[in-house]
Amino acid sequence: MSEQKSQAPKCLFPLNIKNDFIFNPSSRDFIVTEIPLYEFSGDGEHLVLYVRKKELTTWEMIEAIAKFLDIKQAEIGYAGLKDKHAMTMQYISLPAKYAEKMMDFKHENIKILNSQKHNNKLRVGHLKGNHFKVRLKKVLGIQKDKLDSTLKWIKANGIPNYFGVQRFGNSGNNWQEGRDIIEGKLKIRNRKNSEFLIGAYQSYLFNGWLSKRVELSILLDKFSEQEVEQILNLETDTLKNVKKQKNFFKILEGDLMMHYPHGRVFSVEDELGESERFSTKDIAPTGLIAGERVSLATHKAKIFEEPFNLSTKQSGSRRYAWIWVEEIKREYIEEKAQYELSFFLPKGCYATNVIDVLRG
Repeated sequence: MSEQKSQAPKCLFPLNIKNDFIFNPSSRDFIVTEIPLYEFSGDGEHLVLYVRKKELTTWEMIEAIAKFLDIKQAEIGYAGLKDKHAMTMQYISLPAKYAEKMMDFKHENIKILNSQKHNNKLRVGHLKGNHFKVRLKKVLGIQKDKLDSTLKWIKANGIPNYFGVQRFGNSGNNWQEGRDIIEGKLKIRNRKNSEFLIGAYQSYLFNGWLSKRVELSILLDKFSEQEVEQILNLETDTLKNVKKQKNFFKILEGDLMMHYPHGRVFSVEDELGESERFSTKDIAPTGLIAGERVSLATHKAKIFEEPFNLSTKQSGSRRYAWIWVEEIKREYIEEKAQYELSFFLPKGCYATNVIDVLRG
């Protein structure tokens, strides 16, 4: 396995546009609102709390509530993990018998906005997605025009679905410990911590594969198929007719696609035909979360995926490689040189990907 030097490529946008702005994630400039997968029943043995927090991870918030109630953290359910350096609103659940005691809960960085009963404990993935609001600073007039142009491109083409930098720890290299666990060089007794680190390595490999596929798309945007085959040392005709696809992200024979935003996995046989469905947002390509019991790419797509596969007892899966940014709204405040942006992303997707593409 040839290791990648970073989790994401430095060039994510095919146009020669570089946007200079300041974005410092904080509770003032970064707001995240969780959108539930379904309406809560209003009755049942569980209490769903709508919680606002800041400067805390979801785990730190759960730990504080569990300590107050004197219960195990496992009794508290959640649908997704939210950023620490942000103002975030999300749902958690706990046994309804603690409802009265929670009325006395107070924390300087946690506020219970409302509550209602429900018949099920919240589980990871029980959310539709997240709505984000970000404030970009030091955006001058010409930068505002560049941001407008890039957002237009994002709306039409979508963005790569990288795992965000927060997935890799404060130092950005916890994936190395995950690799060492898999290779037998490191043993960690805590099973939960071990699985988390292995998951970071799986995410790292996914990002490495996606970087290669984005690089391929960028090269095809600039060069002929024959030239790209020479640049990437591919066999002749590997990329024949791939450049004809109108999507920026090019799909290959043997890619595994899924209906979007959820659905079954199937293999690409007709590249041009499936690319048309991709352009209508009916389907999207997936990348490998390496592990056991997972479908693998074949044919041309296998060439790019195989170097990022690994042998591990962890379960593997497929993750959308390309997503669409929805509900985009923006406002430019000229006197403050600030660009306020809001958008929606499906569950498991990171706002930092949008910021990275905006930077160019």
